[in-house]
This record gives sequence, structure tokens and C-alpha cells, in this order.
Amino acid sequence: MFYKRHIQEIIKGPAHILYHVALIVLSAAIALSLPKAVEFIARKFLVYWTKVGNEKIFLVSVEIAFAVLLIVVFNYLGRIWKDRRLSRMAQSAGLVFVSSARGFFARRRHRLIKEDHGMARDVMLIGSTGSRTFADEHGEMHNVIKHCRQAKVMLLNPFSEGASIRAKSILDPDITLEHFREQIKKSIDFLKELRAIQKNVRLKLYDEVPFLKMAISGDYIWIRHYHAGIDVQGMPEFVFRHNKNIGSLYETFYEYFLKGWNNPGIPEYDLETDELVYRDQSGNEDRREKFSA
Repeated sequence: MFYKRHIQEIIKGPAHILYHVALIVLSAAIALSLPKAVEFIARKFLVYWTKVGNEKIFLVSVEIAFAVLLIVVFNYLGRIWKDRRLSRMAQSAGLVFVSSARGFFARRRHRLIKEDHGMARDVMLIGSTGSRTFADEHGEMHNVIKHCRQAKVMLLNPFSEGASIRAKSILDPDITLEHFREQIKKSIDFLKELRAIQKNVRLKLYDEVPFLKMAISGDYIWIRHYHAGIDVQGMPEFVFRHNKNIGSLYETFYEYFLKGWNNPGIPEYDLETDELVYRDQSGNEDRREKFSA
């Protein structure tokens, strides 16, 4: 091995010198041939120009084509500059992705992304019924909640005025208040099953008309807006990622969830006793009310 390495060191020196010599020779050859090359190109150009110089139609066509090319190039550069500016704005806000999430493949991809970022992590979720989100086995957060470390879930109180207003706002005749209550019961039953196997799952029921459908897992937040009269599944989904920018909207939405979760006016649902637990400002239990979904 030592002999082989010694031979390589001996060969390496001359090879390096020959490489530089070859570069010098090639540079000199190019420099010496440059005048002849320029003369040849100029002569050919003059011959060509004498043939097309008097062709007015050809010249006008060339001018128009060149003008169109310039317009396309400058518009393209302007679009790139605008896209870069929008990209920087989105990055500063923490926005990393926007999708309509329509179609089977789009929904499947979003479910896989959420599973990838949510497995064995803390999950926080706020929605209306939660049925299609996690109670359904094909829901995008179904496997995430089943395999997370702990989950904090906020759903709509099925007997609240907010639930009634939301149900009436959707024009689909199949969506009724009774349908809403059935979906929420399905979600509660699913969370009870997880609690029965010692899963750290907590549930709170709010009374207001739902505003945002939001899932927080790790450094990512998925958000949809509950628009009056429109199924939330048809609304675009925005994905925000946590970054070091204090102006990032990730922090804003995170605080939005915590503010709702820590609101003493929103009772916690006891998954073991089917009671609503009300607490005071200090977090101490104040009273309990029997609840039946």
C-alpha cells in the first residue's frame, strides 16, 4: 500500500504541471486565432447584410419579432420580481402552502402530510363537529389523534345557539341541526374510546358560531375559514410554519387557540362521566353539569 501511494505521489506532480501547460497552450491558441475568427465572422456578416439590407419586409418582420421578444422577456422578468416579492411576504408571515384540497388525491396528500408532522406529538384542534376531521377513519386527523402524545380538542356545543346558526346557514338540505348533533356525538364517542385506552385526550365545547377550523401539530398550523353557507371542506386550506420572525401569523393563530382553550367560559367535557366541567379564573373546578349528546 505504501509503494502504491508513493507511485501516485510521483505521478501527481508532473500531471499537475502538464495540466497547467495544456491550459496555457489552449489559451494561446485561442488568442492567436481570435483575429482570424473575427475577420471571418465580419466578412460573412457583410455578405449576408448586402443580401437582406434592401428587403424592407424582412427588416420590418425582424423588428416586430424583436419587439415582441423584448415584451415577453420584460413581462417575464416583471412576473419573477413580483413572485419573489410575494414569496418574501409569505415567508415573513409564515405561510408555506395554500391549497383548495379538492379531489381525492389532494385530500390524501394532505392527510399524509399531517400524519407525518403529527405522529407522536402534541395536537391541538378546533372545529365544528370533528366528524369528518378525525372521527371518520378516513379523516385527515384520524391517525394523528390516535397516535399523538396528547390532544386538546375544541368542538361546537351541539345544543348551543352557535350550532343552530351554523346548521341553518348551510343550504344543503341534508345538513340539519340534528345531523350536526349526530356528528358531534360520533366525535365524542371516538374520543371516549381513546380515553378508555389511557390516551391523553381532552375535549372542550364552545357555544359561538365556528370561525376557524384549525389543527396545530409541531411547527405547523393548518387553517380553514368557516364561511356562512359554504361547507368548510370547499374552502382553501392555509398552512403556516413556525419561524423566528416575530411577525409570523403562526404565533397569532397559536395564541388564538390558547385564548379559547384557557377561556373559563368554555367548559371541559369529562369523557368519563359525560359532564361539563366549569372552572374559575384560577383553573379550579367551579361546578359540573350533566351533558348528553
